[in-house]
Amino acid sequence: MSAGAADNVTVFRSVAGIAAGFGPSVAAIGNFDGVHRGHRRVLASVVEEARSLGARAVAVTFDPHPEQILHPRHAPRLLTPMAVRLRLLASTGVDAVLVLPFDRALAGLSAEDFIRRIMVEGLGVQSLHEGGNFRFGHRARAGVAELAVFGERFGFAVHVHEPVRVHGLEVSSSAVRERVAAGDLTRARWMLGRTFCVLSRPARGRGIGTRLLVPTVNLAPYNEMLPAFGVYVTRMTIDGRRFQAVTNVGNRPTFGAASFAVESHILNFEPVELGNETPVELEFLYRLRGEMTWPSPDALKAQIFKDMTRAQRYFRLVE
Repeated sequence: MSAGAADNVTVFRSVAGIAAGFGPSVAAIGNFDGVHRGHRRVLASVVEEARSLGARAVAVTFDPHPEQILHPRHAPRLLTPMAVRLRLLASTGVDAVLVLPFDRALAGLSAEDFIRRIMVEGLGVQSLHEGGNFRFGHRARAGVAELAVFGERFGFAVHVHEPVRVHGLEVSSSAVRERVAAGDLTRARWMLGRTFCVLSRPARGRGIGTRLLVPTVNLAPYNEMLPAFGVYVTRMTIDGRRFQAVTNVGNRPTFGAASFAVESHILNFEPVELGNETPVELEFLYRLRGEMTWPSPDALKAQIFKDMTRAQRYFRLVE
């Protein structure tokens, strides 16, 4: 496949698509889900060394996530689907991202073949940066010790990075997912280095919230990571315009049969174009409460206005 671009960063969608004579390069390999503080520290070192050597800085990642092929029943919901991941990787300063299509053939490559074919022959790698828990090759049998051996054999340097810790928490994609799944957005933000957000599109039609006389936007079905059921202070960006909002994630039990939705009530609503394909970015800032069943729609409406008041107070304090 041919190369593409994301925010002025070259994106290669296969090894065959890498431009002839692309190297030399300095690279890091990983899923980079979330592009959190730990990823960013490693990639900052990649960029710094690449600049000093006059080489290209490259992030090598996979699509889909390997667990979706190897263990689909246990595959994680992603913090950052590929479109968002590419945008975040571009912001680290790398020159290129190689997105390797992950399939059984790639999973079956030996560690040596993976390094030789992709990193040495494909990218002309001079130096690799990885975390201490990096695993690669068939059945993930190789780690950083084997990587160092391949470095000596093929002539590239290997730099192993210690985990990043924030407020005593070791940063990892799985740790961020655990915090988001628990609705703990504060600790998730510490580890990500930014607010947790979802990039989606509006659901077709309008939801129950319109009958509550509160401007609402429901997200289209979203299959990746969402926070625990509950009510959140959020910020929504539509067509470049930012709105303050209160968002419910859950099954809306007050209305009978379960009906899952991510429904946002906009606080400072102004008319805005919103077609079925309009990108909607939703940042989750603070959890107000868990999901509850109310005795009537009127009781729910009263609670919504209480939630709105608390959210407005939040925005007055932080903005």
